[in-house]
Amino acid sequence: MDDFGNLLNLYLVSNVLYSFVGNKMHGEDYITDLPESITETILTKLPLRDAVRTSVLSSKWSALAAAKLVRFVNQFLLLHDGPINRFTIASAYLQRSPYFDQWLLFLSRKDVQELNIGWRVGDWFRAPSCLFSCKKLIALELVRCVLHPPLNFKGFPNLKHLTLQQVHITRDAVENLISSCTLLESLTLLYFDSRKLTIRAPNLTCLVLEGEFKDICLENTPMLAVISVAMYINDDIAQHYDQSSSCNFDQFLGGVPSIQRLTGHGFFTKYMSIGNTLGEIQPTYRQLKVIDLYQVSFHNLKEIMVILRLLLSAPNLQVLQIGGSADASLATDAVDLDFWDKECPCDATFEQLKSVKMTQMLGLPHEMRFIEFLLGNSPVLELMDIAQNVHDETDENYDPSEMYMEILGFETASAEVVIEFTENYV
Repeated sequence: MDDFGNLLNLYLVSNVLYSFVGNKMHGEDYITDLPESITETILTKLPLRDAVRTSVLSSKWSALAAAKLVRFVNQFLLLHDGPINRFTIASAYLQRSPYFDQWLLFLSRKDVQELNIGWRVGDWFRAPSCLFSCKKLIALELVRCVLHPPLNFKGFPNLKHLTLQQVHITRDAVENLISSCTLLESLTLLYFDSRKLTIRAPNLTCLVLEGEFKDICLENTPMLAVISVAMYINDDIAQHYDQSSSCNFDQFLGGVPSIQRLTGHGFFTKYMSIGNTLGEIQPTYRQLKVIDLYQVSFHNLKEIMVILRLLLSAPNLQVLQIGGSADASLATDAVDLDFWDKECPCDATFEQLKSVKMTQMLGLPHEMRFIEFLLGNSPVLELMDIAQNVHDETDENYDPSEMYMEILGFETASAEVVIEFTENYV
C-alpha cells in the first residue's frame, strides 16, 4: 500500500478509537458523522479488501463498502475479455445486490466452469433461471438457496461435482438433477430434511449425505467408492422406521459393488438395521477396505448384526472404527447374549483386518463379546485400540481396570496384536 493508503488507515484507526471514547464521554460518533463525500473519497483510495473491512465501523460505512464491492464486480465483469473459469459469490454484502441475476446471466455467456454461490448467514437466495444455462459447468456449489429447475431442464452435461447445502428443492427435482448429470462424480447433500431419496448416477465415485432422511436408495451407482452418511431423526422419521418392512441394508448397499470406504454417523446404523438379517451374505464387497461407524447402540442386537454383516461381506477389510452411543444409562445387563454362541458365525476369519479402534466404550456385555469376537478371528490384527467412556467420575465403584483385565484375558488369533487402552471423558 502507498503512503496515502497508510495514512488513511492510520486516520481510520485513530478516529475509530476517538469515536469510541467520544461515545462514552460526549455521545459523539465522528466516524459515522463524516460527510459522505469524504467517506467515498477514503474508500476509493483504499484497496478493495481494506475498503470492505471498514464495514465494521457503522451501518453507513457498511452500505458504502458494499456499494464499492458491487461496483468492482460490475467493472470486472464488464471489462473482462475471454472465458471465466471460476466464480465465487460468498460475501454477505452482496446478498441484496440488484445486479446478482445480471452477474449470473453474464457468467452463463462466459462458459463458467466452477460456480460457488451462497452465504452462511442471512437471507436465502432464489437461483435465477439463467443458472441452468451454464452448460459448461464442471463444479457447482449452492448454499442457502431456493432451487427450482425448469421442467424442460436436461441437466448440466459436463457437471462432475455437485454440492447442495441447505437448499430448498423438491424430491423429484433433486433426483432428476442428479440423474440428468450423467458425468457426475462427487455429490454432497447437506441438511436435507425428512425426505426419501433415490440416487441414480452411473459415474458417481463419492457421496456425502447429511440430514433427516426417511429412506435412501442407491440405484445404478456401480462406480461409487466412498460413502459418508450422517442421519438424524425426528418423530415422523421414527414412526416411519417402526412401520417399515423393507431391508434398508439391501436398499442402501445393494447397488454399490465398488465401495471402498463407508462412514456412518448418527442414526445410520439404526437405519441399516431395519429389515436386516444374518442369513446368506450377499453381495460381497471385495474392495471395501475401511469402515467407520459412530453412535452405534451396542444394547441393540439389530445394530450389532449390521456391523457383523458388513464384516462378513468385506473379506479384504483392513481398518475398522466403531464408536459407541456413550449412553451410560444403558450400562446394564444385556439380553440375547446367547446370540454369540448360537447364531454368530464364530468360524469367520478376517484375513486382512489390521487395525481396530473402538471408542466411547462402556463395557456393555455385547461390547465385550464383540471385542472378543474380533480378537479371536483376526489373524493379522496389529492394533486393537479401545477408548473407554468415563461417564461418571464420582462413582466410587467405578474401576476401568476391570474392563481392561477382562479384554487382556481374551484369546487372540494374532500373535502380533497390540492392545491399547485410552479413556473418553464425557
